[in-house]
Amino acid sequence: MLLLLPPSETKRIGGSNLTIEQVHLSYGQLNEARDIVLEDLLKLSKNRDLAAKVLKLSQKQLGEIDFNLEIKTAPTMPAYQRYEGTLYKAIDVASFGPHEVEQMRTHVLMQSALFGLISATDRIPWYRLSAGTVLPKVSLKKVWKEHQDAAWARLVDFPIIDLRSKAYVDLAPIPGNLDSYWVEVVAEDSNGQRKALNHFNKTAKGEFVGAFVRAKTAPKTIAHLKAVAKKAGLGLEVEGKTIYLITSEVIRTK
Repeated sequence: MLLLLPPSETKRIGGSNLTIEQVHLSYGQLNEARDIVLEDLLKLSKNRDLAAKVLKLSQKQLGEIDFNLEIKTAPTMPAYQRYEGTLYKAIDVASFGPHEVEQMRTHVLMQSALFGLISATDRIPWYRLSAGTVLPKVSLKKVWKEHQDAAWARLVDFPIIDLRSKAYVDLAPIPGNLDSYWVEVVAEDSNGQRKALNHFNKTAKGEFVGAFVRAKTAPKTIAHLKAVAKKAGLGLEVEGKTIYLITSEVIRTK
């Protein structure tokens, strides 16, 4: 099984001296698309006023434009360490040993608006670009829908557990010929009625991923996933192609 995660806007600064032009990103079939998106992002970032508007930056965030301009020469680090939003904090990567890192390498994928599909251990620089960004000359949806099929084709033998946000699902939908499951986090009220959660959604997904990579043997079946969810303090049920992660939080009914 493969877990597919979204990136996060919050990113850790720093890394090793290896640059993006010196490292190898998984799914080399996407390199042309990566170059197209990067070049347009770099052109945008040279116009600071326009970049601030397009990237939706506040006055305090204007320094991020400089980070974008340095993407080609900036230090890199593994993607699972670079991203540090709520989902990634819940994974608790700081506690990883060699086993967890290897599980991330072999079983966890991420989808970036800039790099497309990558392995969790691929080294990437800091950047600012989200799924909803409308670049001046490049349509992110068009580029990734045209190019990412070449990467999807390599995953035909693996069930994909899709934990992405809807913005990234729209950016690069998983083809219907692949075996995939969409993950939704819900809570149950005292009558057994389910309600989708917003505030706990990313935390629950992160705790699930953390339990997945800490399992001694990589999960291969839904039954294995239920055991993983239980380790994370979550219930797990499957309805069609949707996996529900059920939190222990009880919704109060009126």
